[in-house]
Amino acid sequence: MKYLVASMLVTASSVAIARPAPLVSIPSHDGFFNNIAAHCGKAYEGKVTVDNATGPSSFAGKKLIMHVRHCNERELQVPFHVGDDASRTWIITKTGSGLSLKHDHRHKDGSDDASTMYGGHTVDAGFVNAQSFPADQYSKELFASQGIPQSMGNTWQMYIYPKQFTYRLVREGREFRVDFDLTKPITPPNAPWGYTD
Repeated sequence: MKYLVASMLVTASSVAIARPAPLVSIPSHDGFFNNIAAHCGKAYEGKVTVDNATGPSSFAGKKLIMHVRHCNERELQVPFHVGDDASRTWIITKTGSGLSLKHDHRHKDGSDDASTMYGGHTVDAGFVNAQSFPADQYSKELFASQGIPQSMGNTWQMYIYPKQFTYRLVREGREFRVDFDLTKPITPPNAPWGYTD
């Protein structure tokens, strides 16, 4: 009998250990996450509204599409298509201490780009309509190793309102912004590079 009880205790403790950690979050992060998740499965066209880079833009004259493609309680995957280039996916994740934004960059064969998974993490509560993601340590080290130390000062921002979603990059001397019209869903594009339908 005591062996049976011991076995039951071991089994019960194993179940308790196997349970996932509770999802810890705060209302402003939850609200922002949920505002984007409400568009899951939909795609929208956007346009560059600010780009103060010198020289020709790689976004000029190309169709820009965001697609809220995959959503669960912890992660949102939002591919950003630039013309025929399907190399970019924004990944927004609840971390338990805030929200993380990563840029998953792939080659056409699905392999990782040399510059991938850079991004940042919230450092404050933000708002249900706006969050900022200053560059994290991984990103700073990546940018330094690639000879673009100016990018170490990057902060990415996302805004979501009933009619518009905005992706914005800012740092000293640099601003880039794309606004997407949420009032006119379009046909979703194919899966981004490295992902499958």
